[in-house]
Amino acid sequence: MSILILNIKQLLQAHESNVTILKGDEMKTLSVLEDAYVYIDHDTIIEFGKMEDYRTIEADTVIDATGKLVLPSWCDSHTHIVYAGDRTSEFVDRINGLSYTEIANKGGGILNSAKVLQNTSEDELYEQSIKRLNELIAMGTGAVEIKTGYGLTVEAELKMLRVIKRIKQESLAVIIPTLLAAHAIPEAFKTKKQNYIKYITDELIPKAVESNITHYLDVFCEEGYFDINDTETILKAGKAHNLRPKIHVNQFNILGGIALGVKYNALSVDHLEELNDDDIKALKGSETIPVALPGCSYFLGIPYTQARKIIDAGLPLAIATDYNPGSAPSGNMNFIVSSACVKLKMTPEEAINAATVNGAYAMGISNMYGSITRGKKANLLITKPMNHYSEIPYAFAHNPIEQVIINGQLL
Repeated sequence: MSILILNIKQLLQAHESNVTILKGDEMKTLSVLEDAYVYIDHDTIIEFGKMEDYRTIEADTVIDATGKLVLPSWCDSHTHIVYAGDRTSEFVDRINGLSYTEIANKGGGILNSAKVLQNTSEDELYEQSIKRLNELIAMGTGAVEIKTGYGLTVEAELKMLRVIKRIKQESLAVIIPTLLAAHAIPEAFKTKKQNYIKYITDELIPKAVESNITHYLDVFCEEGYFDINDTETILKAGKAHNLRPKIHVNQFNILGGIALGVKYNALSVDHLEELNDDDIKALKGSETIPVALPGCSYFLGIPYTQARKIIDAGLPLAIATDYNPGSAPSGNMNFIVSSACVKLKMTPEEAINAATVNGAYAMGISNMYGSITRGKKANLLITKPMNHYSEIPYAFAHNPIEQVIINGQLL
C-alpha cells in the first residue's frame, strides 16, 4: 500500500535529518514546508519536499491536500484509558464543592475505579477501552501510553496489562504500556501502607515483569498516597527489574519527586502543576522530560504547569491528556494543544512540538515517530482546509482533523 499526498498547503514537522527532542528555544521554531508533497510506502515515509521539486511518483492512493495541512499524528504520552465504568457522580460532587481529596476520603476516586474494574471481566474491559482508543485515533492521536493503576491487586493489575497487550496487538496505533504499580492504597492496607509497598515490590513488580508486557514503572508521588521514601523504595525495585520510571509528581505538593525521578533516570516526570527552582535545576542536564497535563488542571480547577518557566530555562516539554475517569475524562489532543496555548502560554509552535516530537520522546519512540523524516513511520494527520497551523489551537472547540494515516494505512 502506497500513499501520495500532493499540494499540501503546509507540511509541518518535516526534517531532513532525524529530530528526537526539542529543548528551550528549539521549541519556538516549527519546521514548515509550503506547497509540499509526501510519499508513503507501506508503513514508512519515503519522500517529501516542495511541489516545485516534485517528479511523478506512482502510488496506490493519491490524495489532493489543496488548502490543507499535513503533520505527524499526536503522541499522547500519559493516559489511563483502560478503566471500567465512569465517575460522573464525582463530577457532580466537585461542582457541589467537594475537593479531589475529600472525594477520595469518602471512598471515591481511584478506589472507586479499582472496585469497578476488579468486578469487570477482561473481555468487557477490553471492549470499553478499545472503543476509547478508536475515538482518540479519529481525533488524530497515533501513539498512546496506557497505564495500569486501577487494579490495586496483583490479579487486577495483570488483567489490565493483558488488556493493554491485546489493544497493542489489535490496534494500528503505537501503544506503550506502563505499570502504574503504586496509584493508591487499597482499603485492606489503609493502616498498613508499608505492607502494601512490600506487596508491590515483592509480588506485583516481579509478576508484571514476567508477563513481558511493560518496560516502564509509575508511582503517584503525592501527599496522602506515596511519599518520597515510598517512591524511592518502589523505583529501586523497578530498577532491579530493568523498569524505567515515568512518574506522577508535583500535582498538588512538591515532595522532591522530580529530583528523585532524575536520580533514577526517569524517562518523564508528569503533572508539575506545582514547580520550584530546585525542580528546574534538577532537570537541567538530565535525559528526563517534563510533561504537562493541562486537561487535568482544566477539569479539577487546579494550577496549570508553568510551561514558560520550563521552556525559558532551556528544558524540553511534552504535553499529554492524562485521559482518566476521575480528573481528566477527555483524550482530545487537539484540545490539549489549544489549552497549552491559552493556559500554559505556549506558542502554537511550542504546543505542536510538545505534542509531536517531544510527546514521542516521552514514550521512548521519537527515533521512529513524532516527525516527518525519511525512514520514520507513517503516522500522519491531514487537516480540514485552513490558512495556517495556528488555527489548530485557535479554534479550540472544533475538530481540525479530516483524515488520519496510522502505520501507513488511511483510516
